[in-house]
Amino acid sequence: MRKKVTQTAGRNQLGDFAPAFAHLNDDVLFGEVWNDTAISLKAKCVITVVSLMASGITDASLTYHLQNAKANGVTREEIAAIITHATMYVGWPKGWAVFRLAKEVWSEQIPAGTEKETYQNEIFFPVGEPNPYGRYFTGQSYLAPVSTEQVPIFNVTFEPGCINNWHIHHAKSGGGQMLICVGGRGYYQEWGRSAVEMTPGVVVNIPANVKHWHGAAPDSWFSHLAVEISGEETSNEWLEAVSSEDYGKLS
Repeated sequence: MRKKVTQTAGRNQLGDFAPAFAHLNDDVLFGEVWNDTAISLKAKCVITVVSLMASGITDASLTYHLQNAKANGVTREEIAAIITHATMYVGWPKGWAVFRLAKEVWSEQIPAGTEKETYQNEIFFPVGEPNPYGRYFTGQSYLAPVSTEQVPIFNVTFEPGCINNWHIHHAKSGGGQMLICVGGRGYYQEWGRSAVEMTPGVVVNIPANVKHWHGAAPDSWFSHLAVEISGEETSNEWLEAVSSEDYGKLS
């Protein structure tokens, strides 16, 4: 049997000052709307979180609804994908603000035994499984899908010292890729230019048809979201490995 949603916050806090508002909050919003059975409580939690996020509301009310979402079955992996997807439409500052609250709500730790498990406790997104494109990487990397609909987004994690080969995202028009660092420390470098250090929050926009590589610093794990930009006649071309001499110049 579906549990009944009840709320008394309106009367507890505003019953004497604004009884009509307290009635609308407790009896109509939570008493009728939240108990309507057309959609699940889990779906309502997701809709509410995204609505508050879009409105820029990141106070205690959003924390309450994040806690409610967790209580109604929204997992750590799901909320990460939900916030990431919504960020594409409502903006990066709102996404970062909501992630700070969500990390506190979904703060359960994965028992750490290996270096990978220890690092997983430091980042919000899943590390994932060994990267199926590993033959184009020097060292061990991992891949975890975050969104496979509308805007493809993957979390790519590199063990210390792991980097990918030089490569190019070809496109007749549009195309390219966006990288958003979400953990650790790493680098991005375009052919003929100096490497750019990447730490959490750093965003790199990679134009189409530009030769480049990215990966972890020698002494740090590194994770970035890879956002594929749609374009016409897109393809990826994997090239030679980055020379150990050039990589060794990075600190």
